[in-house]
Amino acid sequence: MNDTDRRLRVVVWGENRHEQAEPHVAEIYPDGMHNAIRSAIEEHLGERASVSTALLDDPEHGLTEERLAETDVLTWWGHAAHGEVSDEVVERVHRHVLEGMGLVVLHSGHWSKIFQKLMGTTCTLRWRSENDRELVWTVDPTHPIAQGVPHPIEIPQQEMYGEQFDIPKPDEIIFISSFTGGEVFRSGITFRRGNGKIFYFSPGDQDFPVYHHKDVRRVIANGVAWVASDRPARALPTLLRYESGDFFNGGGYQGAMHNRGDAE
Repeated sequence: MNDTDRRLRVVVWGENRHEQAEPHVAEIYPDGMHNAIRSAIEEHLGERASVSTALLDDPEHGLTEERLAETDVLTWWGHAAHGEVSDEVVERVHRHVLEGMGLVVLHSGHWSKIFQKLMGTTCTLRWRSENDRELVWTVDPTHPIAQGVPHPIEIPQQEMYGEQFDIPKPDEIIFISSFTGGEVFRSGITFRRGNGKIFYFSPGDQDFPVYHHKDVRRVIANGVAWVASDRPARALPTLLRYESGDFFNGGGYQGAMHNRGDAE
C-alpha cells in the first residue's frame, strides 16, 4: 500500500457459474462462493481491508484498467469457464501483478489463464472428487500465512489434488496436504513475479463447504495480507543502462553510500 493509513483494497473474483446451475452448490453457497471468500477476508482483516467482488459475467469481467489500478490484492477462483476469460483481461491482470498487485489463486484457479501465464507451465495435477478427507500440514510455521491455524488443518470433505503438480519450483512451500488415498500435494505455495507476490492455496471445491471452514478462511485472509505490496508505488521493473565510465551516476544513481551520512 502507498499509505499505511489506507485500507487494503481487495477484489474477490469468481465465476459464479456453479452456484447458478447446480442446486447443491447453491445450497452450500447461497450467496455465491465469492461472497463466502469475501466474508472470510472481512472477518479476519476487519477495518484493515475494503473488500468488493467481481464476476465473470460482469463487463470486462469486472476487471477494468481503472479498477485494477485501484486494487491492492486480487483473489481468483475459476473452474468451469476458464476459456471464457478474455485474453485482453488476462494481459491486463498479468501486467498489474508484475507492477506489484498481489494475487491469491484458489483451488481450481490453478488452471486459469492468468495462473498458467504467470507460471509458464501447464499447471496440471492429479485429482479425484470422492468426498475425501484432507489434512493440511504446515511446513513453515514461521510464515505469516501460517499464523493462527492448527497443525494440521483437517478438512472432512474435499476434492483430492495430488502430485505431480506441473508448476515451477515455488519460492516458498507453506503447506503440504495429504489425503486418504495416500496422495500428497503442495497445497500452499508462494511465488514472486516482477514486483508482485502470488499465493496459491488449493482447498476449496464447489461441491463441499470448504470456504465455510474457519481455518481455511483464516489462511485466505492471511494470504491476502501477505501478498499486498509495501512498495511506495506500482511500477514494472525497468531496464537501466549506464555508460561504463559513469556507472555510479547514470540513471540518477547517486552511489550505494549516498545516505551514509544520514545514518551516522
